[in-house]
Amino acid sequence: APEHKAPASAEDAYTAYRWAREHAADLGADPQCVAVGGDSAGANLAAVVALRARDENQSPPALQLLLYPVTDYQGQTRSKTLFARGFFLTKHDIDWFTERFLGGASVDAADPRVSPLLADDLSGLAPALVVTAGFDPLRDEGRRYADAMRRAGVPVDYREYGSLVHGFANFFPLGGASATAMGEVISAMRAHLTRAG
Repeated sequence: APEHKAPASAEDAYTAYRWAREHAADLGADPQCVAVGGDSAGANLAAVVALRARDENQSPPALQLLLYPVTDYQGQTRSKTLFARGFFLTKHDIDWFTERFLGGASVDAADPRVSPLLADDLSGLAPALVVTAGFDPLRDEGRRYADAMRRAGVPVDYREYGSLVHGFANFFPLGGASATAMGEVISAMRAHLTRAG
């Protein structure tokens, strides 16, 4: 976006996932260990890919790694109000990104192809490692998605890093709490993938 509106990015992500599954052995990887993941809008794409793989009866990802995911483009949450200004990602930023992603798109904000939290059925999805930050406008929708998947019977490992802000994965080179959190996330991801393989 903005050149290619939703759901173009989800289509591309799903095509890449299918290619990775089909060619994993050619690349020396175990097809059973192909995961999807991302942070923020990338986590949204990972969640949407997992939903689509389930809906199309494709092999599921070994894991969904969802770092502070966008899961509901239309929802208003307490964290979006609390952290609307001054915490790295602002309400203005969210509105700007949303307009570029959905403005004039063929899908609206309530479509599960962009708002996976709004899917009618979350059962049968790949296991998920969902990570949120305490001072993040997206915190509550990430938590809600983890809770909704858990209620649907999906194995969910949910972790909230209360002292961190949106985008903390990008700050790990600076050390401190971001580096500690990412070390824990990497260890958890490794454990999930070891069980999958």
